[in-house]
Formats: sequence, structure tokens, C-alpha cells
Amino acid sequence: MTTAKRVVIVPCSGIGKTYGSVSREAAYDVTDDLRPSATQLVPLSLLVLGEAQARAAVTDSPVITIDGCKLACATKMVKESGGTVAKDYAVLDVYRRYKQFKPQGIAELNAGGQQLAQALAQEIAQDVDALTPAPSPAGRGENAGRQHG
Repeated sequence: MTTAKRVVIVPCSGIGKTYGSVSREAAYDVTDDLRPSATQLVPLSLLVLGEAQARAAVTDSPVITIDGCKLACATKMVKESGGTVAKDYAVLDVYRRYKQFKPQGIAELNAGGQQLAQALAQEIAQDVDALTPAPSPAGRGENAGRQHG
């Protein structure tokens, strides 16, 4: 058991927006699949509501935000809640690096949207690794370079 703090991931809640869906999908990829023991998902809505546990999570741990548009609601809300943003992502900027993945859809992303979310999740996972202590050589586990082809 480690007492190391988890990296908090706060995605956009842009419901009804393609980039918001990419943001949330990338956050789920990181927190559920790529780095589940090193991360914690905090929904933006809980910060907006001032929920005590959500506020404590962002003030006690490094935070990575994923914003779906220029309003940067996730980043702004973490700061307003007393947290420090270690890294912020804008889905549009990530899309500019991966133009071959053309996201479409809202309730369900197309293949391009899923691929963009996975590419973003891989970048975030690398940031999580940089923000968390290196695992011991004997117990590398999930940080041992799980790659998606």
C-alpha cells in the first residue's frame, strides 16, 4: 500500500458537444484503463456545486484538466476551488496535433473521436507518470508501458 497522492483528472462537462465527449472519454481511458491506481476522476459538476470531497481532492493533489472549448471551465473551476493545475489540455489543441482523427458525434463518438480520445489519454498518462513517484523495479505493474497500437 502506498500513501502517494493520486493525480486528479477533471474533464470538461460540455454535454452535447463533440469535444466535451472526447474530453470525458479520454478521462475515462486514463482513470479506468491506463492509470487506475495513480489517478482519480473528479467530475466538473461536483466542483461547480462546491461538493466538499471534490474540492478537497483538487486542493490536496496535482490536477490535470481537460477542456473541450475556449471557455476552459475545468481549468477555471479547479483554480476557483483552490486547486493547482499541474497540466491543462484543450481538446482542440490536441486535435490539431492529430488531424487524422476527425471526431464526430455526441452521445456516441465515431471512430475518429475514439482515436482522438485515446491519443489524448496516452499523453495524459505520460503526465501522470511524471507527476507520480516511479514504481519500484519489482512492482512495475500498470506503469510498465501498456501501449495501444
